[in-house]
Amino acid sequence: MTRPLRIGNFSGFYGDRADALREMLTGGELDVLTGDYLAELTMLILGRDRLKDPAAGYARTFLRQLEDTLGLAHERGVRIVTNAGGLNPAGLADAVRALAVRLGVPVRVAHVEGDDLGARFPGALTAHAYLGGAGIAACLRAGADVVVTGRVTDAALVTGPAAAHFGWARTDHDRLAGAVVAGHVLECGTQATGGNYAFFRDGDVRRPGFPLAELHEDGSSVITKHPGTGGFVDVGTVTAQLLYETGGARYAGPDVTARLDTVRLTQDGPDRVRIDGVRGEAPPPDLKVGRTRLGGFRNEVAFVLTGLDVEDKAALVREQMADAFAKSRPQEVSWELVRTDRDDAASEETASALLRLVVRDPDQAVVGRALTAAAVELALASYPGFHVLAPPDKGAPYGVFEASYVPQGDVPHVAVLPDGRRVTVDPVAVRDTRALDAVPEPPLPEPVAAGTPVRRAPLGRVAGARSGDKGGDANAGVWARDDAAWAWLAHTLTVERFRDLLPECRDLPVTRHVLPRLRALNFVVEGVLGAGVASRHRFDPQAKALGEWLRSRHLDIPEDLL
Repeated sequence: MTRPLRIGNFSGFYGDRADALREMLTGGELDVLTGDYLAELTMLILGRDRLKDPAAGYARTFLRQLEDTLGLAHERGVRIVTNAGGLNPAGLADAVRALAVRLGVPVRVAHVEGDDLGARFPGALTAHAYLGGAGIAACLRAGADVVVTGRVTDAALVTGPAAAHFGWARTDHDRLAGAVVAGHVLECGTQATGGNYAFFRDGDVRRPGFPLAELHEDGSSVITKHPGTGGFVDVGTVTAQLLYETGGARYAGPDVTARLDTVRLTQDGPDRVRIDGVRGEAPPPDLKVGRTRLGGFRNEVAFVLTGLDVEDKAALVREQMADAFAKSRPQEVSWELVRTDRDDAASEETASALLRLVVRDPDQAVVGRALTAAAVELALASYPGFHVLAPPDKGAPYGVFEASYVPQGDVPHVAVLPDGRRVTVDPVAVRDTRALDAVPEPPLPEPVAAGTPVRRAPLGRVAGARSGDKGGDANAGVWARDDAAWAWLAHTLTVERFRDLLPECRDLPVTRHVLPRLRALNFVVEGVLGAGVASRHRFDPQAKALGEWLRSRHLDIPEDLL
């Protein structure tokens, strides 16, 4: 039997902890290190970089991390796989080679390309298909020490090395699905080791260590971290990350469709969680394509309303700005009164509320000078105590994320090997989604007995949550920590109750997915983020805190659960 593959993560986003690559290399034994740098917003940022410099388009911070670690990785025999190539994987691969020559480190560099579909989508700033891990596997089989990709799925950074190491066929769906689940746990770095965790007080999370997986030939794995590093790994931290930015029971990707309703988690010792039982199905016929474009220009003013008569002060300034907008009204005007004020407050700041004005328009001038002048001219002619948090500026461009789908066979998935050879990755056998049976909702546990004494308390006293964005949609995964709480949660937190607790979602399509093996409910809210994170549609543009808002809402909870 092939020995387990020890695969770690050193980056969960563009801007993550700079010294994590060195920490992971020096903290313990590893075979592969993965770095995830790409997100929907990152693609827009890299796209704007490339407009200024055609040679740009990749995560330059990765090169800085390699400056003092490339030799160490070579000495320890640790391969590095990263999507830091962004829009220009060939450019980053060349830069890594140049760095290796300068440092005198004999590493073999390969890259994966073919994801860039910009020519097919006129008007898009970026348009990239989400590739799977087969190209990465081809590079590693050819002896690459460093593999750079563009847009691949986050989990592909794990499925590729796993397939190369174990010799899996592309039809080994259960094994690949296990690697996808492990990859999804690792992809966001310290979110698997206590970072951003609902029950963060369970351990010391001041500086969580980065996670690693001991991946086995059958697709099972153990999630852990290097000894002596901060944070903690338990069934809860892994559950939270599994629910992050997912939807229903089928987690579809270009390598395989992983069945999240089959995942089994077991505490396997301190800071060790075993993942097994994962089943897989053939992937869907189409690849997702993430497209970004510039949507226009945006500006914002936050008026500070202090003391008495907050509602009347807000009404006055809205009327005054409406008069100003009559001359040149932006395409979108949004007002939100945020009542951060308290009665009889002991400080001026806690006596103040914020009235946020957000405007958008295709014309920068409409949200720039016109807004600036209108807001500033009110300085001596509006409500008592008038001031703003910061003067409005000329307005900034905002982006829009859109998704579309193309057949797998229409995308040229190419592995460029260390010797320069170009190998085309053949499309994998797919499934006909039209003939696929819907996953039936699993049976729920027996409900809590009628008449059980209850007490009004926050949902978060008995349930954890994690939320995130997918384009304009958001998900909020909610899980119970024991069977008794799960029996109550499964029957109590319906779609209707969810909408009641989060009024911003009341008029939006909400779908509830039940995952009993995780004691979890996953709610997908369509359209709550408008045109996606780059458009900054709401106060929390990536829905990162949507789950924590839900946990703060009060319900009648059985007393024996509190």
